[in-house]
Amino acid sequence: MIKIKDVSKSYDQKKMAIDKINLEILPGDIYGFIGHNGAGKTTLLKSIAGILNFDEGEITIFDKSIKKESLEAKKLIAYIPDNPDVYEALSGIEYLDFIADVFGVELEKRKSLIQKYGQMFEIEDVLNNPISSYSHGMKQKVVIMSALIHSPKAMLLDEPFVGLDPKASYLLKEVFHELVEQGALIFFSTHVLEVAEKLCNKVAIIKNGKIVANGKTSEVIKDKSLENIFIELLSDK
Repeated sequence: MIKIKDVSKSYDQKKMAIDKINLEILPGDIYGFIGHNGAGKTTLLKSIAGILNFDEGEITIFDKSIKKESLEAKKLIAYIPDNPDVYEALSGIEYLDFIADVFGVELEKRKSLIQKYGQMFEIEDVLNNPISSYSHGMKQKVVIMSALIHSPKAMLLDEPFVGLDPKASYLLKEVFHELVEQGALIFFSTHVLEVAEKLCNKVAIIKNGKIVANGKTSEVIKDKSLENIFIELLSDK
């Protein structure tokens, strides 16, 4: 599981970007992370992924500390940022092979997964083309494939549905279900509250760096909608 205990981060030593965050994401969870722009979603995701060095607290990924056992922890996760920054001079297949090499994925396994997800996301025919020729949505699909190629135990995604067409969004949701059935966990931020309400078994809402609600989706929203709960929490002083 991912354990986040009393994690805080400030960029200027004045305002807290994230403030004493406590969360647990368990195997089998599709956990939605919701908040307004600047609330701290990306900061927390990057802290979990080991990209940002947080100031206080501890984050462990399947009992591996992201600070003390960084390499071992990072082998277990895949992180997809909100913008698909990739090496545009490479072709799609070269980029996927590069990521597979980084994670030590066997040749036959990578070929199988590239074929599977290339066909699924309908970009198999352009994988030999340079990434610089891809649309935003195609780049996003390649980044998603690169995250899946090493069969991560934990997936961290920042606004993963932005830029995807409706069919690709549907397919990604199906991939999420497939992964959690195999014992993985998914933690992702989103502005699409309807998706979070329907897809996620758990949600956390962050406001000004603090978690203001979290738990099972059904218990957080009760007899309301997630949108209503979100607006109510944001409007509270």
